[in-house]
This record gives sequence, structure tokens and C-alpha cells, in this order.
Amino acid sequence: MKALLLIPTFQSDNFSTIAENFAKAIGASFLSPFAAQGEQQLRQAVSAAKLDELLESIVATQTEALSVVQGVPASAATPYASRVNGDLANGLDADVLFVSQNADELAVFAAAFGGTGSSRVLGVIAADADDFGDVAVWATVNGDALQLNDEVIDCYKAAKREKKLSPYAFRNQVVKKAQSAKKRIVLPEGDEPRTIEAAAICQSRGIAQCVLLGERATIEAVAAARGVSLPADIEIIEPASIADKYVAPMVERRKGKVDEAGAKQALTDTVVLGTMMLHMGDVDGLVSGAVHTTADTIRPAFQLIKTAPQYSLVSSVFFMLLPEQVVVYGDCAVNPNPTAEQLAEIAIQSAESAKAFGIDPKVAMISYSTMNSGAGEDVETVKAAVQIIREKAPELKVDGPLQFDAATVANVGKQKAPNSAVAGEANVLIFPDLNTGNTTYKAVQRTADVVSVGPMLQGLNKPVNDLSRGALVDDIVYTIALTAIQAIGE
Repeated sequence: MKALLLIPTFQSDNFSTIAENFAKAIGASFLSPFAAQGEQQLRQAVSAAKLDELLESIVATQTEALSVVQGVPASAATPYASRVNGDLANGLDADVLFVSQNADELAVFAAAFGGTGSSRVLGVIAADADDFGDVAVWATVNGDALQLNDEVIDCYKAAKREKKLSPYAFRNQVVKKAQSAKKRIVLPEGDEPRTIEAAAICQSRGIAQCVLLGERATIEAVAAARGVSLPADIEIIEPASIADKYVAPMVERRKGKVDEAGAKQALTDTVVLGTMMLHMGDVDGLVSGAVHTTADTIRPAFQLIKTAPQYSLVSSVFFMLLPEQVVVYGDCAVNPNPTAEQLAEIAIQSAESAKAFGIDPKVAMISYSTMNSGAGEDVETVKAAVQIIREKAPELKVDGPLQFDAATVANVGKQKAPNSAVAGEANVLIFPDLNTGNTTYKAVQRTADVVSVGPMLQGLNKPVNDLSRGALVDDIVYTIALTAIQAIGE
């Protein structure tokens, strides 16, 4: 799918006609998301800090091969126009065309989108304030003026630009996949307020069948105090009512390490109980960590769920929802000092996770050195990991060692690693150790105000996911959705 975002640079009551006529001229569908009552909806969304939700719903409507989308004109009444247009362009992964009465000012219009050299900025259409007319001028970013004829249109349609998965598209995709999966997810922290609210949202939206472990009276009281209406079909299971069912299976699973008395004691911990429910196939996934530590959440998984047969370790990824695209960071939560073999396995696991969520992986093995610019034991470990990956997964696009800027910034990548198919375009970043990975993800998350979804654990036989103890309700909702999707291909 391709989208063209038309942004008006002058005031005209006829701009919708101009945009619609342009869509007809190039054989595209037309969307005017903020026309009529949509303008009021947009203003309310901006005022209530719910613009992300509105834009997510707009992105979800884009199913045509080529769409023309009408942007928001800047005026005294729309001081938010620049922000909305920028977010729309990123969300739709759209090329930007300005509609102007003065095509010579392209550089001025393009400045907010990275300038005329940006891959996002396609050009400017010359139009008057009254009509699109039979002939328009497409002034490209290199200054060439072309008649808008069939040849130009066909060339544009045929041209390929690598698609980026936007945050809005990612969130919409995650919700839709989870809804279609119809998985049963257990929440051991069933009386925790944020968890209760997230479970109610997931249940009402059909994201998952949620199972809250806890005392019914306590859960209902917490929900009432938080103003949460529990859906009638949400499941609440009191731990004491089912714990005995899992004693014998736990003794069997941990043969020689836990006896009956030890199993009974262990199953008083709702995380252990939920993990046994998952092991026995009574639920499809588990989400915990809002009040438990990472160790408390994943230790039972290591003991009872164990690693998938093709892997030797468990690792984690975060989906970092950057303004223009979603990228994957790994491992930022589990393995402190991986060997070259372990680093290679983390990279392969992370690439598979990226694929599962619609990202075509380009894997950068991060280091303080790019290619042969530095030396040392840490650099050699990364180099060795790259070779192992190429042997085990020859189809995977991977390169390294790469410094962070060489991996993610196009012009730096071309300068430092000109022959790399990954440098400057990486969307899966594998850090050399936990110290680097955890520090980097938190620095990006907090200083750039980026939403990070995760950590999502990978490498287990069945999906178990850990939450940050500072998780917001939305974080829990999306983690439940990720877990449901993982359960599809466990």
C-alpha cells in the first residue's frame, strides 16, 4: 500500500475538491479524515491528549493500494496542524505532497518534514485556490517540473520505497492479531489496580480472554474503587480453589527437586500457580510483573515452561515506538554478559519476533566499534556472533559490529560502512550486553518520550511476559496483546 498526504499551504474552501480531483486523476482512493464533524473530533482528541487513538483508527482504514489523504491546513483555528500532519505522515508511512499557489517555496514547506532531501517529501503541486484544473505541475524535490501525465503517475506507482512500520500501524496490527487469536491469558496479579483495568479493556475489546487470579471480593472492590466496570465474561479464579489440581503435575515437572509439600507451598504464589496453569495448557499465556520483580516472574517460567527445543536460552526484546517507525531492541532484560554463541541466538530470536509483528528484520550487532575501526575482546565477541548468525541463518540480513549511529542514521551508515546492507537502515538492534541494552532502551524511552512495549520474552516453550513495575495501563494492555499473538505460534 502507498499513501500520499496532501498538505494545503493556503486557505481555500475548495481544498477538499482539489484533493479529491487529484485522487481521481491518479486513480487513487480518497480520504478526508477531518472533514465536517471530523474537525471537531480532531480538536477534542488534541485537547484530551487522545490524538494517538484517533490517528490509530485512521491508519486502520487504509487498505487500498494507493490512497490520497487530505491533511490539515494551518490557520489560527488549527495551531496543531503541523503536529497532526507530521504524525499522519509517519503513521501512514506516506509520501508528502504540498499543494501551493507558489511551488517555488517547496523548501519552506518541507522544512518540518526533514527538508527537501527527506525521503518522505515527494514534492509540491501547483494549484490555484479555486480548482485543481485539468493540468497540474508536479515540482519534484530536485527542481524538475513535470506535467502530471500517465507516465509520471505510473512511474510513481511502480517506484519502490522500503516501508516502515509506524507506531499507529503497529498498535493497530497488534490489537487485530490478538483479537483474531482468541487466546486465554492468565494474570497472576489479579487484584492489582492497573492489571484489573487493563484486563477489563482487553476483555471488552476482545483482545484476550483474561483470567484474574485473586479473591473475587477483593478484585471487585478494587475495580469499584478505580471506577472500572468488570465485563460479565471476565474470569476471576480464587487461587485456593484450584491449587490442589496442580500439585501432582508440579512434582512430576520438577522431579527430584520438589516434593508434594514443597509444591503445595510453591503454589500459594499466584505467579507459580499461573505458570503451572500455562504448563498444563489451561491458559495460553501469562503476564505478570506490575508488583513482582522480573526474577519473580521469569524464574517459575525457567523451571516449569523451559526453553523451546531449538533454543538454549531465553532472551527479551522491547518494541520501541519511535515517531517514524517501530524498531526492536534486544536483549535489554535477561542476559547480563552473553557469549558470541548466545549473542547470535539472541539476534536470531529477535529477528523472528520482529517478523511475527510485521517488521522485515535488518539486524545490527551494536558495539563501540564499526566494522574494523576498533579492537578488543568485546568487539571480537560481536564479530564472532555475526559469523555464527551468517552460518545458522544465512537468509538473515545482519551486519556488525556497528556503532549505534552507523546502524540507524543513513548518512553515517554510508560513511562508516558503505558496503553494508544494514548500516543506516537497521530496525533490529542487538546490544552486546545487558548493561548497554537496558541503559540504552531507558535513555531513549525517557529522553525522547518514546513508548516502549515489553520486555517480551522469547525462547520459551510457551509465552510468559514480564511488566515493568512502573507499567501504565496501556503498557499492560499491549503486553497482554503481544502475549496472545505469541501464543499463536508457540
